[in-house]
Amino acid sequence: MLAGRVALVTGGSRGIGAAIVKAFAREGAQVAFTYQRRKDAADEVIGTVKKSGGTAIAIRADASDADDARRAVDETVARFGRINILVNNAGAIGKEYTVRDMPIEEWDRLIGTDLRGVFLATKFALPHIPTEPVGKIINISSELSKLGRPTQAHYVTAKAGINGFTRALQLEVGPGICVNSVAPGPIATDLILADMTPEWIAKEAQILAGRLGTVDEIAEPVVMLASDAGNFFMGQFISPNGGAVFT
Repeated sequence: MLAGRVALVTGGSRGIGAAIVKAFAREGAQVAFTYQRRKDAADEVIGTVKKSGGTAIAIRADASDADDARRAVDETVARFGRINILVNNAGAIGKEYTVRDMPIEEWDRLIGTDLRGVFLATKFALPHIPTEPVGKIINISSELSKLGRPTQAHYVTAKAGINGFTRALQLEVGPGICVNSVAPGPIATDLILADMTPEWIAKEAQILAGRLGTVDEIAEPVVMLASDAGNFFMGQFISPNGGAVFT
């Protein structure tokens, strides 16, 4: 589905991002992805891709830093010549605070990674995205951008901002580039399974599906949007969330 395409995935060393990198490579894309700290995790993803006959490179970069974001794009283009597909996945959940108690630094940090990072990667990638075949930008949002959640106003705000950014950008770059957001529901990532209590995980699974989703259940619709099958999706909000919220 993606043979001959070049993809850049931000935050591709773990969780949903890693699943997207592996899925793109399986479908024939050449993939660059960024990571911030876990070189071991990035190396593991590259190893998995190479074992399946694919091509991937890892670039250490802070999504919220303009110089890093520009360098990630430049290194991708230097290696592969272009970027057909950009997936803005890098982000953090952030620490839980009410708005009254939230440190300003925590707000700025989370917005910097989750929203500013999307803008930066997109701004620097756009000049390198051809429109033949149709270019693709896929922004990873969250079902919480529609549902809301107390003590996570910074995260909810950033993800809601991504939804608005997606629609505005689509009006600027269509029809040659399709821009869509994918908003996962509760997903069993390695971060959640390692850091959250069994009680918290059980509560998250109290949705219509009765379970947490898998990272592959997010990667699959992202592959569809990145392929020619997604060429009629423009400015859309797609939420695989197991019935956590109806959009």
